[in-house]
Amino acid sequence: MEFKILYWYWLVFGMLLIIAELFIPSFTIFWFGLGAIIVALILWLLPDMAVSWQLFIWAIASIVFTILWFKFFKPLMTDRTKAGISREAIVGESGQVIKIPGADRRGIVRFTTPLLGADEWPFICEQEVAAGDRIFVKDVSGNTLVVEKRD
Repeated sequence: MEFKILYWYWLVFGMLLIIAELFIPSFTIFWFGLGAIIVALILWLLPDMAVSWQLFIWAIASIVFTILWFKFFKPLMTDRTKAGISREAIVGESGQVIKIPGADRRGIVRFTTPLLGADEWPFICEQEVAAGDRIFVKDVSGNTLVVEKRD
């Protein structure tokens, strides 16, 4: 008696791999499961395909999906803000004054890349600054930046 792999074997195998991703969060097992589902679809269309071809297609599909994920899609999903990093990482960043500080209020500085989740921050500075001046972060005091103007 010859053992024949049916399309639904691959479908179940693919679903099990995708479900395993819930318990082993590496986000690579998912692509092997998706490759198995692709083999199930092809095998459904071509039921007399040899087992060696099924394994070959599964391997190639899994590799292609994994490469596509890590090369193209994952980099698009990275957070390019500096939210969640320590304050030492923002020391030295430069921004532009958009509102000068007064006697009773703090100034506002705008950064091209958001720092710690915000692109505008209140600041205090020991030197005179004007709107449009480039200033650099020296320290963080609460939710206010301590900045300096460099020549």
